[in-house]
Amino acid sequence: MKRALFVRRAAGLIGAAGLSLLSGCLDVPHPFRDPGREGRSLALNPPPSRLAVPAPSAALLGDAAAGEWSRDVVAALLEQSVPAVAQPARKGDWWLRLGAVSRGGQVVPTYSVITPAGVVRSTDEGMGVPAATWAAGDPAMLKAAAGQAAPGIAGALTGIQADQMDHDPHSLKHRAARIFFAGVAGAPGDGDVALARAFAASLRDAEDAVQNVPRDADFSVACKVTVTDGPPGTTGHPQQHLQLVWRVVDAAGKEAGAATQLHDIDAHALDGHWGDVAVAAAQEAAGGVRQVVARYSGRDNVPLPPPVVAHAQR
Repeated sequence: MKRALFVRRAAGLIGAAGLSLLSGCLDVPHPFRDPGREGRSLALNPPPSRLAVPAPSAALLGDAAAGEWSRDVVAALLEQSVPAVAQPARKGDWWLRLGAVSRGGQVVPTYSVITPAGVVRSTDEGMGVPAATWAAGDPAMLKAAAGQAAPGIAGALTGIQADQMDHDPHSLKHRAARIFFAGVAGAPGDGDVALARAFAASLRDAEDAVQNVPRDADFSVACKVTVTDGPPGTTGHPQQHLQLVWRVVDAAGKEAGAATQLHDIDAHALDGHWGDVAVAAAQEAAGGVRQVVARYSGRDNVPLPPPVVAHAQR
């Protein structure tokens, strides 16, 4: 009876507060981030790892203010995990064309993503600013305009990456992710083996393939289990803190994300057979790892529609 009660409590934990995704490791990918050697080898036409943002020549600003706006946009894009750089566009660069148009007594800033072939891939507009304020090139106003526009630009880049993946037969939009599972370590009792078996069985589906060798894997997953003594529970019985961290890294060894499960258990309740507890924990962990892989790879992102072909002047 005591064992069955624990199994139900453990399952309840995992469905409630037991699983947390480390959001700091789940930033949305963009096409201008360097995917590493393995990622580049899978792409048919990989973009460069930076987005050039030249100072605009036709933005209704003086030269000094135009340069400051370019730098502000770069800073705002870096906050969105887009490795932008304030410099003129060079041959082979993707770049962001800054501009501005007069409309009804206001100036509307514009942002166009340009391909290396000079095609306008996307265009976004910022909020209108009184013409006199814009012409004065107020630093606070330029910084605010850049910050307001950055999320939309980053979203467009995500859509561009998704479109590239859609047209790449080798991308994770068209095949299952190859995941090397390095196993579980640190669990008491038979937890290392029971969790590993249950996790491998739970993760396999049409989108994720588990393999036991690291060669050619898109991602690697390993779980570390930690058990520490805690204070007595409400009934006075000794307690332990159980933590499972499922860490996901990409093919280049960069952190892709992690799923963490936490629970307080009766002391030494898992020193023997894990049974259904391992199955419940592994199923929930598999869902978390699947989310990490999907968000990091961008396989679930919506492609940006094809552009109306127009060539940009540098």
